[in-house]
Amino acid sequence: MNDAKTIIEEIEAPKSVSEVSPPASAGASATGSAVAALDAINERIGKRRWMICALLFFAATINYIDRQVIGILKPTLQTEIGWTEIEYSWIVFSFQAAYAIGLLLVGNLIDKIGTRVGSSLSIIVWSIAAMGHALAYSVMGFAAARFVLGIGEAGYFPAAIKTTAEWFPKKERALATGIFNSGTNVGALTTPLVVPWIALNYGWQMAFIITGAIGFVWLVFWLVIYRKPEDDPKLSSAELAYIRSDPPESTVRIPWARLFPHRQTWAFAVGKFLTDPIWWVYLFWLPDFLNKQHGLDLKNFGIPLAVIYIIADVGSIGGGWLSSTLIKRGWSINGGRKTAMLICALAVVPIVFAAQTANLWVAVLLIGLAAAAHQGWSANIFTLASDMFPRQAVGSVVGIGGMAGSIGGMLIALVVGQILQLTGSYVPIFAIAASAYLIALALIHLLAPRLEPARIGEI
Repeated sequence: MNDAKTIIEEIEAPKSVSEVSPPASAGASATGSAVAALDAINERIGKRRWMICALLFFAATINYIDRQVIGILKPTLQTEIGWTEIEYSWIVFSFQAAYAIGLLLVGNLIDKIGTRVGSSLSIIVWSIAAMGHALAYSVMGFAAARFVLGIGEAGYFPAAIKTTAEWFPKKERALATGIFNSGTNVGALTTPLVVPWIALNYGWQMAFIITGAIGFVWLVFWLVIYRKPEDDPKLSSAELAYIRSDPPESTVRIPWARLFPHRQTWAFAVGKFLTDPIWWVYLFWLPDFLNKQHGLDLKNFGIPLAVIYIIADVGSIGGGWLSSTLIKRGWSINGGRKTAMLICALAVVPIVFAAQTANLWVAVLLIGLAAAAHQGWSANIFTLASDMFPRQAVGSVVGIGGMAGSIGGMLIALVVGQILQLTGSYVPIFAIAASAYLIALALIHLLAPRLEPARIGEI
């Protein structure tokens, strides 16, 4: 353990800052320098924690494949079953309602039962629900399937953020979060490429069955590989010391109700309430936008959607990398996180022009930029929970914030349905997206001006 301590001291030493983060003059080579520095650290202390991050990445991919299938098939199912725009909005609403209810309960549950069991239960429920869509033939049937899917998927992000807090020191959490969160984009870009092919060749029912079954494959790997750091026989003592290099925290469980009085809880929740719904709009309405605005259908909107989510994937990792790099350069956590979030918020603004251009690829690039900015924002706002709260409360805080985001998603689903039913235009929808992040950041800063840790014991 003394050797491990020496390694940590060397990593934390001021003289090594240039080795850990890229120099200001690096330009295009900055990312490569950061990766090289990270590789050097991994070689010295081990990289078992990145295998855990990889498991979270693949779970995020599966999560988003299962939730996005219905959006890809919307034009087909709307024709076959006869949904109106408002009826489809209620199907989306049922998922969001269940997601909100699930997050209200599951964050605290995962803090109690742990991430290994909690993640397992979550993916079992959502995989069964995803396959169950194949049995639905009415608006009510799809609404019921979406409700169960929402309950199951509610467990993923609280468990993933808690796992990251357990397996990574604070200075790496935004990067790790950005990496696993980029799996959502891989899922989102895989779905429009794979699901149309399955639906056209085997029917829309098989699209739900095949994609839903993938979760059980991941479950096997999770149960075989995952343990808490202290219980993992393949984790070196040096890497465990590095993971635990932050100041020690109390291990006393924090009652869920004690989190609500804190401004930090509301800062996280308000940010999620205002910005999560924008991502839901992308997932559930972009295929419809491409169909109505540019005449694309199940056979040919796959590539434009894939391009959007490839761009978004870059944003997910880039947003986490940016704040982590600023902090490693000596910026405060408050300055690093909020600067990265401001850049992301500004990058969303041009989406207001996406519904006004007749050029398909201009619209795709504008939406892709906004989606990338959302993912960069998401990597940082998730990390706020572990910045401001001790590890044993992170799952509950993320659950509260996720619930707030789902309530926002419920409301935006009904708003989008009404706007499209009445006007058929996406202009006001994209105008909402353009302003949401700047408003959210202003409120976060108002509620948590320094991202100071919540003093749980004082309330």
